[in-house]
Amino acid sequence: MSTTTKPGADRRWLGLAVIAAAQFMVIMDTSIIGVALPRMQAELGFTPENLSWVFNAYVVALGGLLLLGGKLSDVLGARRVFSAGWVVLLAGSLVAGLAGNVTVELIGRAVQGAGSALIAPSALTLLFMLFGARPDELPKALALYGAAAPAGGTAGVFLGGVITEYLSWPWVFYINIPIALLILALVRGVMPAGGAGSGRRVDVLGAVTVTAGLGAAVYAVVQAPEIGWNAPRTWWALAGAAVLVAAFVVLQAKGRDPLVRLGIFRAPNLAPANLAQLLLGAAWIPMWFFLNLYLQQVLGYTAFPSGAALLPMTLLIMVGMIVLAPRVLAAIGPKAATVTGMTLLAAGMVWLALIDADGSYAVDVLPASLLAALGMSLAFIPTLGTAISAARPEEGGLASGIVNTSYQIGSALGLAVMTAIAAANGADQLGDKTALTEGYSAAFVGAAIVAAAGALSALALFRSASTSTETQAAHEHVAA
Repeated sequence: MSTTTKPGADRRWLGLAVIAAAQFMVIMDTSIIGVALPRMQAELGFTPENLSWVFNAYVVALGGLLLLGGKLSDVLGARRVFSAGWVVLLAGSLVAGLAGNVTVELIGRAVQGAGSALIAPSALTLLFMLFGARPDELPKALALYGAAAPAGGTAGVFLGGVITEYLSWPWVFYINIPIALLILALVRGVMPAGGAGSGRRVDVLGAVTVTAGLGAAVYAVVQAPEIGWNAPRTWWALAGAAVLVAAFVVLQAKGRDPLVRLGIFRAPNLAPANLAQLLLGAAWIPMWFFLNLYLQQVLGYTAFPSGAALLPMTLLIMVGMIVLAPRVLAAIGPKAATVTGMTLLAAGMVWLALIDADGSYAVDVLPASLLAALGMSLAFIPTLGTAISAARPEEGGLASGIVNTSYQIGSALGLAVMTAIAAANGADQLGDKTALTEGYSAAFVGAAIVAAAGALSALALFRSASTSTETQAAHEHVAA
């Protein structure tokens, strides 16, 4: 018998709105600081070498702690962990906004990432608790949730430009505070109170080991373009990451109550779906990042118009995920939908690689970005739903943590690798539009290869499954 107490039907969709807002904020906080970085550098004293850690401190903490957040959601209860995450995010936002030096700023960003690592997996678990027993509504709920992620990424760029231009850079962090307070006021009334307290312990050592390992890997890839791939520091960081990840696997294999039950990856389609999410993040985030740079540094757009130029792509993603993706998924199933989406994404990247130093938004950016957005909307929903529904009911939070980790770590590593590719092909020559264009074009080619690899891996590894099977698995996730 389920121990879950659900709010009334009239509040179920308000609960989804809160969950979608959580996903929106988690992703927005990765992108909203982009336009503000030059002013932060001037006022706080960042060097060009460590400025990127304003972004990376958040992403590493988020990606590294998501598994712990998922486990805590299973052990302590999703609603409790969801609320705690908002408190932590609020505190980190306050610290980051008030920071007067580099160290405090990075601490604030890391705390923000830790809060998001609690919010993201518990939010996805709460979504399945609300809609898992309603197969007619679950695809739409997943679509709304999925649309919130790319919307948050693009809105971050747009709002970051507006806030930085008309207010000041600390407000890119302060904007989280009223939203966090509002959500905390709503949580108890609209979220289900799942049965918490399984009596299991939390594998703190495993959490520390995997976080350190993933952090070291991201650090190595991020720093390599600056210090060199052959530099001893790069190799030591990579070796340390390999040792820590190997130690984590050993701890999980031998532990009595591990952070990640390794057998979970034997669930049909769970591992392929997570691989697809990793490759999706590794392709999509670099595309968005370098597209924004092309608009500003080559076409000459300022912060506000650059953010506005990305809105058509965002709107198509939202419509695609809400309206189109559920229909495609119902018609052809998750495997075909994933392969189709990743292929379209790769095609959009190849089209973007044809950008010209004397190009225009209407010719060089808009049609290609819309094709890529269509691919993203078709690939995201089936891989996300498959990754969650494949897990045992009692491991929903863990599955949520794993799939969010896959996407975030893929995003961080993909952006780092594409940044290195872009720099090697001229993107480090600021002021030279031809060189910048060649560098960005190379990054788009690299992202296209990653997306194509995602399509091929889905084609080879996904087991064909009907939509009804996936929906039934999601139903059992809650009802068991």
